[in-house]
Amino acid sequence: MVVLITVVRSKEWLKLMPNHDDLTTRELEIARSYASGSSYQEISAALCIAPSTVRTHLATIYRKLEVSSKVELANRLNGAVAPARSQTELNSVISELALSLEEALSREKALSEVLRIISASQGNLDLVMPSILGYALDLCDAEFGILFEYHQNAQFRARFTSGIPSAFQDWLDNHGTFGVSPQTGLGRMLNQRQVINIIDVKSEAIYRSDDPLRFATADLGGARSFAAIPMVAADKLVGAFTIYRQTVRPFSDEALHLAQMFASQSVIALENARLISGSRDQVTPV
Repeated sequence: MVVLITVVRSKEWLKLMPNHDDLTTRELEIARSYASGSSYQEISAALCIAPSTVRTHLATIYRKLEVSSKVELANRLNGAVAPARSQTELNSVISELALSLEEALSREKALSEVLRIISASQGNLDLVMPSILGYALDLCDAEFGILFEYHQNAQFRARFTSGIPSAFQDWLDNHGTFGVSPQTGLGRMLNQRQVINIIDVKSEAIYRSDDPLRFATADLGGARSFAAIPMVAADKLVGAFTIYRQTVRPFSDEALHLAQMFASQSVIALENARLISGSRDQVTPV
């Protein structure tokens, strides 16, 4: 009975909305949810459809209502008159929506591919981790990335790298497992257990203190903007997923969200490798 009442109320609510004859009932539902602040993922979960389907609907909604932002969408749904737009402006909006949809589909495809690789790898981290880092660098628009393994007492070791300058790679290889100071990006991530997003590694005081890791990052690696994402398994820090840009171009919230997803996939791969290795060790030779 509760479900039926909810459905009836929902239909009555849709009838009270400003008349948008060009939109279907589903499009109206998605438009109102999105304009009210719901994310693609929340809408897709509520309607049992894929996030990419939500994006496709939103692209159609934006085109039909001739809007180019969430604010404009909310205003139109509340009865505001659509502003006059030239054909050039409309074409620009459509192009941006198409590009946004293409990027969203690329992200979903990359994450699906990473999961497939993890499933098929049989614990082979040398196969999985380069792929994860590669996809992360591509989608986050970063020049190079490092997956650091965490050891006790603020000790880290670069376990996997991608796109890293040779001088920085040599430094990491020569140092092996090394300690980090609390002022470094890794040190702050370790203490705060949260994402660290540094606008410019050369602008911070630690760069002028001759800290060896910051020197290697900035001068040998040529890094300027940097982000470190904690990798956590069972509430225990197991490593850090780091991405770098060689120009001062801080990572956006969207890029950091993507990096966090790839960091989570890295944790899954590490845990799978550990479990598979443990199972093999327990097998008794015949």
